[in-house]
Amino acid sequence: MAQLLKSNRLQKQPDNSVHPLKSLIDYGHNYRKKIWLAIVCSILNKLFDLAPPVLIGFAVDVVVKQQDSIIASWGIKEIFWQFLILSFLTVVIWVLESIFEYALHTLWRNLAQSIQHDLRLDAYKHLQNLEIAYFEERSTGGLMSILSDDINQLERFLDVGANDLLQTATTIIILGGAFFILAPNVAWMTMLPIPFILWGTFAYQDLLEPRYADVREKLSFLNSRLSNNLSGITTIKSFTAEAYESKRLQSDSQAYRRSNSKAIKLSAAFVPLIRMLILIGFTALLLFGGMSAVNGNLSVGTYSVLVFLTQRLLWPLTRLGQTFDLYQRAMASTNRVMNLLDTPITIHPGDLALPVDKVRGEIKFNNVTFAYKDRQPVIKNLSLEIPAGKTIAIVGSTGSGKSTLVKLLLRFYEINSGTITLDNINLQNINLQDLRRCIGLVSQDVFLFHGTVAENIAYGTFNANDKEIVAAAKIAEAHEFIVQLPQGYQTIVGERGQKLSGGQRQRIAIARAVLKNPPILILDEATSAVDNETEAAIARSLERITLDRTTIAIAHRLSTIRNADRIYVVEYGEIVESGTHEELLEQFEGLYASLWRVQSGLKSVSS
Repeated sequence: MAQLLKSNRLQKQPDNSVHPLKSLIDYGHNYRKKIWLAIVCSILNKLFDLAPPVLIGFAVDVVVKQQDSIIASWGIKEIFWQFLILSFLTVVIWVLESIFEYALHTLWRNLAQSIQHDLRLDAYKHLQNLEIAYFEERSTGGLMSILSDDINQLERFLDVGANDLLQTATTIIILGGAFFILAPNVAWMTMLPIPFILWGTFAYQDLLEPRYADVREKLSFLNSRLSNNLSGITTIKSFTAEAYESKRLQSDSQAYRRSNSKAIKLSAAFVPLIRMLILIGFTALLLFGGMSAVNGNLSVGTYSVLVFLTQRLLWPLTRLGQTFDLYQRAMASTNRVMNLLDTPITIHPGDLALPVDKVRGEIKFNNVTFAYKDRQPVIKNLSLEIPAGKTIAIVGSTGSGKSTLVKLLLRFYEINSGTITLDNINLQNINLQDLRRCIGLVSQDVFLFHGTVAENIAYGTFNANDKEIVAAAKIAEAHEFIVQLPQGYQTIVGERGQKLSGGQRQRIAIARAVLKNPPILILDEATSAVDNETEAAIARSLERITLDRTTIAIAHRLSTIRNADRIYVVEYGEIVESGTHEELLEQFEGLYASLWRVQSGLKSVSS
C-alpha cells in the first residue's frame, strides 16, 4: 500500500502542519480508482433520489393543465398515456436509485475496510521497526488505542460520512441550479440560508477540532490504565489494591467523559441552530412562492416541485452536524495514526548481508560509551573481546550495565561512541535482521505468547517439526514437565505464559533458543527463576549447548558461570576485574572473590 509514500515517511519528522485529510488522501493514493467510482455512485444515487419530486410536479401539472401539460408538449395528449409515461419513469428512476444505493454502500464500506486494514498493518509494521526507547516512553494502552480505536474512527467516517458529504454537496448544486431555472424570482429566498449554514458548519468544525483531539488523548490514557491494570492484576490482588485502582480508573474514565461532554455540548447545538436557518428559507418560499402561484406568475406544478425540493434541499443540511461530528473524530484519529507513521526510525537497518552459517562469532567492544536518554552514561569507554566459540561471563551488581551490553549487542539501542564488531564487521553496517538471526537470547524476563507450548518453543523457528521441538525441550530439561501438562506440548500456556511457573517459562525460553541454534547465545540470568536441582540440570545441558558456540552468560549466581572461559566483573559501566574463576578467586580482596564467599556461605552478607 503506497510503498513509495511509506518509505518516504520513514525518513522525515512528523509534520503537524499538514492537514490530516490531505495525509489520508495521500495515503489512499493506490485506491484512487475505487474512490472515484464510489464518488460517482454517490452522486448518481443522489440525482435519482432527487427525481421523484420532479415527477410529482409533472403529475400535478397533468392534473391541472391536462392537454396543456409539459408532457403534452412532447406530443402525448392522452391523459392516460401521460400518467403511464410518468409511471414508467418512476419505476426506472427507483430501480436505478436502488442499484446505485447498493453500489455506493458496497464501495464505501469495502474501501473503508481496505484502508483500515492497510493503515493498521502499516502502523504496526512501522511500530515494530522503532527503537526500544520509543516503547519505553509510551504506554502499551496508548499505542493500542491508536492501532485499534483511532483506526476504527476512520472506518466509521468512510462508511457513512464521506457519502453524506458528497450527497449534500450534490443536492445543493443540482437543486440550487434547478430553483433558479424554474423560479428565479423566489429561488434566492430558499438559497439565502445556505451560505450561513455552510459558514456555521465550518465555524463549528474549528471549535470542535481541539475538543475531539482532547477526547482522543483522554481515551488513550484510559486505555493505558486498563492495559496496565489487566497486565498487573496479580500485583493488584496481592496488595489488595482493587479499590485504589478502581478509583484511579474512575478518575480517568471521568476525565474522558468530561472531555466528551464538552464536545457533545457544542456539537448538539448545531442541528437546532441550523433548523432555525432552514425555517427562514422554507417559510419564505411557502409564503412568497404561494402568492406567486395564486397570482399566476408561477405554475401550480412548479410550485409543488419547489415545495418538495426545498425540503430535500434544506433538511439534509441538518445532518451536516452529525456528519462533521464523524469527520472531526476521524481527523483527530487520523492525525494520531499519521504521527505514528511519520515517527522516524533512528536505528540504521544496515545494508551488509550476513548469512547465519557464515558467522564465526568473534565479538569486540571497542571503547564503547552509552547513556539512556537524559541519564548519566551506563557504559563508559568499555572494551572487551569475546573469541569465537568461547564462553564468557559478565557479573556485577544490579545497575552495573550488564544487561545493557546485551541490548547494545542486539542493537536495541545505538551506542554514543566507540564501536562493536562481529567478525571484524561493524554492527551498524550489518543488516539488522541478519544480526539478530544469529543471536539467541534467553532473558531473565521471559515472554511467552498465548498459544501452545510447542508453538512457543518453535517461535522464531517456525518451520521446526515436532521431533526437533521435543529434542530442544529435552536439552533444556523441559520435556519432563511438559509431558505431564494436561495436553502435553499442545497445552495452552495463557497470556504471557501465566499458566506456567517461572522456572517452567524459563526452560521453555531456553528450549526456544536451543531450537534456533544460533552461532551466538546470550544467557541473561537464564537460571534466575529455577530451583537448585533444575539449575544443576540446566547447567549440564548448557555444557552441550555452548560447545563451539560463542556464549555470553550474565548471572548473579556465580556457580552457574564458574566454568566460563573468561569472567568479566563490571561495576558502574566499567570492567574492574577479569580472568577465569580460579584467577579471580586468587584476588582475595577483589569484588568477585567477595561475592563468591557470600554466595558459597564462607562469609555472611553483613560481614
